[in-house]
Amino acid sequence: MNAMFDHADAFIVLPNGLGTLEDIFHIFSWAQLNIHQKPIGLLNVNGFYDNLLSFVDHAVEQNFLTSLARQIIISAATAEQLLNQLQSFIPVIDSFISRIQ
Repeated sequence: MNAMFDHADAFIVLPNGLGTLEDIFHIFSWAQLNIHQKPIGLLNVNGFYDNLLSFVDHAVEQNFLTSLARQIIISAATAEQLLNQLQSFIPVIDSFISRIQ
C-alpha cells in the first residue's frame, strides 16, 4: 500500500470484494486526515458502488464526515468519464480536520 501511495497521483478502484473495500476506506481515511489530497475514483460499472456512495453520503448527513472529505471520492460509469473527472479534480483542504490535528 505504501509504494502505491507514494507513486500515485490518484487512486482508481474497480468493482471488487472486501479487500478492495478495505483499501478504499484506508486511503479515504488518509485523505480525511489530510495525509494526502489525491482523488479516489470509483469505476461504478452498472451501479456497483451506488450503495457504498449512499452510505458515504449518509455519513456526511449524520456529521461523521465533512462534505469536503466526501468530495475526494469521484465516481463514474465509464473509464473515460472517470479519467476526465480525475484530471479536473482540484483538492480542497478541509479546515475542520486541519484544526484538530
